[in-house]
Amino acid sequence: MSRPGKSMSEQGLDSLSDRLRNTLAYDDGGERVSVNKPDFRELDLGSPVSPLRPRTGSAAAITTTTSSSSSSSGSVSGRSASGFNPNVPRKSDSNPNSHSGELSAESSPTAARSFKPGHSRSDSFGSHQLTFGGVGSVCSPSPNVLPTGNICPSGRIVRTGMASRATKSDTLGSGSGNYGHGSIMRGHGATKPADTGAANYSRGVMVGGETERKMGACSSIDPEDLKRMGNDSYKKGHFEEALTLYEKAISILPGNAAYHCNRAAALIGLRRLPEAVTECEHAIKLDPGYARAHQRIGSLLLRLGQVENAKKHISFPGNQLDPIEMQMLQSVEKHLSKCADSRKVGDWISTLREADAVIASGVDASPQLFACRAEVFLKLHKLEDAITAMPNIPSFEPSISPQLQSKIFGIVFEAYLYFVNAQIELAKGRFDVALTTIEKAGEIDPRNIEISLLLKNIRLVGRARARGNDLFKSERFTEASSAYGEGLRLDPSNAVLYCNRAACWFKLGQWEKSVDDCNKALRFQPHYVKALLRKAASNGKLGNWKEAVRDYEVLRKELPDDKEVAESLFHAQVALKISQGEEVHNMKFGGEVEQVSGLEQFRAAISSPCTSVVHFEVRSNLQCKQITPFLDTLCSQFPSVNFLKVDIEESPTISHAENVRTVPTFKIYRNGNRVKEMVCPSTEVLESSIRHYST
Repeated sequence: MSRPGKSMSEQGLDSLSDRLRNTLAYDDGGERVSVNKPDFRELDLGSPVSPLRPRTGSAAAITTTTSSSSSSSGSVSGRSASGFNPNVPRKSDSNPNSHSGELSAESSPTAARSFKPGHSRSDSFGSHQLTFGGVGSVCSPSPNVLPTGNICPSGRIVRTGMASRATKSDTLGSGSGNYGHGSIMRGHGATKPADTGAANYSRGVMVGGETERKMGACSSIDPEDLKRMGNDSYKKGHFEEALTLYEKAISILPGNAAYHCNRAAALIGLRRLPEAVTECEHAIKLDPGYARAHQRIGSLLLRLGQVENAKKHISFPGNQLDPIEMQMLQSVEKHLSKCADSRKVGDWISTLREADAVIASGVDASPQLFACRAEVFLKLHKLEDAITAMPNIPSFEPSISPQLQSKIFGIVFEAYLYFVNAQIELAKGRFDVALTTIEKAGEIDPRNIEISLLLKNIRLVGRARARGNDLFKSERFTEASSAYGEGLRLDPSNAVLYCNRAACWFKLGQWEKSVDDCNKALRFQPHYVKALLRKAASNGKLGNWKEAVRDYEVLRKELPDDKEVAESLFHAQVALKISQGEEVHNMKFGGEVEQVSGLEQFRAAISSPCTSVVHFEVRSNLQCKQITPFLDTLCSQFPSVNFLKVDIEESPTISHAENVRTVPTFKIYRNGNRVKEMVCPSTEVLESSIRHYST
């Protein structure tokens, strides 16, 4: 029955809507689809070739609300959905102030979509407005237009496009070519169907063209769906996957601040904090009043040690202050101030203590704080600890984010990293690298006094070292020692310059001075091989064989495969025995394991003043065969030790005299006396025992 006050066209539309509602209002599961959900979107179908144009003279706005579930059919209605007034204007989908589904620090993102007026698009054509849901019903003024969201033969639900599909032409099927009358064709042109196959599709089906098939479902996906999927991945800890999904949503709708803020959350999960800062800044640029973005960037900057910038965002008007975060901010400020004061007066122990306190207070991702610890170790002459503590210099440029131009100890953040690294390179003797590094710091912070002074100092030290090297090559050793001394006056803790000057003293026959400079070098670099070699050689020239043996033993640990060091150690040990009045004979360097078969030969061999190691074996025994190659290695490793082997089956007299019944058995002798016996030892025990008795 017609309603009073309605035109004939409106009454016809209502009648059609009632019939279709009864047949198309169920999803695949058999449950009725709600037509009253507030999750809807407006889509521009005002194609110049589209027949979906409002009828001339019609003034009614046609509006459709849809379900967010993936149903195979939708309802058609010419009336407004319950609870929605079509006369109330709606916000554009590109509104950057729409933050539906953003990730919070306190709770994981929710998967359900809530109604946000910012998540819709509206476009006007004529005097009418047509609104489409993601997979729901379509209301049209034309009786030929049926609901979208039907399932194609592939089984995929074809959904109404977003803004990315606005450039595709829409053609209403004429009913020929095996397509249902009123089907929407998307493809290469307005006059050609997108699919010319023989399949007979049901009335109202959307058919994808060649481009649609290549792009797949992603071309029509809702950025809100991508955001929700990203939120689900984020909650599961799949940050890489969440990041990819957020980036796809941004590519579709780059003006949505919530997407950028969520991307920042994923970057935080991946510990890519500088990038997360940049992303939060982007969100704030899109929406200056976005409280969540201010809160997130404030926490990030605090972790990065940028206290002043963090405070601006944490205290942003309208942002609810977190008492715990404010307490953390105050603690960081206090310890950072004490750290700066201690560093200024050169109290390096206090500087290290306060830097550790800042890190413990929550600044756990600041390269500058770890660089501060490295600088402290360097000032305390612990170069190896400084090298270990020094973080990698980030590869980002200062221009990426103004936030990253904060200062620590009066030096721009990034410049401070180069400043400390230049000091470490100088201490390592890499003068050219140190100069290049400090020049980078100067480019970033050209007005800083500390950087300028260090740059000048590195240049002068490098010149002094280069001049000393040239003089040394010319055998002008006295002048070379003076040049190195000039460099040491500028950098009194440089181990390389001390070692170079020690080489000059050695050439001049001033071995006491050479030993003294080597000791100074080793104070700053305890494992400096060149200084150890030079010191051992100088001690040998002075006849200090005990010290020389000790130096060579340290070198053997540093260079276990160096034969020259092994031979030098052997000769130093022989010289030490001679200097102590011991009788030395039949001592040889290196060689192979000596086979002993007679008792007299055995007793003469173990009576040697050097340490003797005897391997009691049976050649056919498997364990003896397995350990023999390792014994050969030890023979080369300990050239001052006399290695012997006895086959107890071939020499029963020796085995009886030494009471050997099990093989392999090892015995260590000194001056004819047994000092150690090992039955079937492991290679580790055998090596450690020989090392212990070899000195």
